Amino acid sequence: MTDWLKICTLDEIPQLGSRVVESRHGRIALFRTDGDEVFALEDRCPHKGGHLSQGIVCGKHVTCPMHGWNIALQEGRAVAPDEGGTVTFPAKVEAGVVFIRV
Repeated sequence: MTDWLKICTLDEIPQLGSRVVESRHGRIALFRTDGDEVFALEDRCPHKGGHLSQGIVCGKHVTCPMHGWNIALQEGRAVAPDEGGTVTFPAKVEAGVVFIRV
């Protein structure tokens, strides 16, 4: 059975920003949209491995800081014409607390 892991409060992730957590699966970047949705992705761009957590969040996408690839936060897929994707993890917010499932 997979359990939800308590990570932080929503306020500990900047709006339109990110927070990184280390796990047995590697670095996981938590992104917060301007609508307070939270998404969890492997902190690695599928292009050249750049840290997505250092990118810019716009809508439900993050732009990799290395070469400008746009990654959809929900699916972890690169936006065309780019190809590839990164691992996503289920995330939820309950009573202002962020949880992920790995």
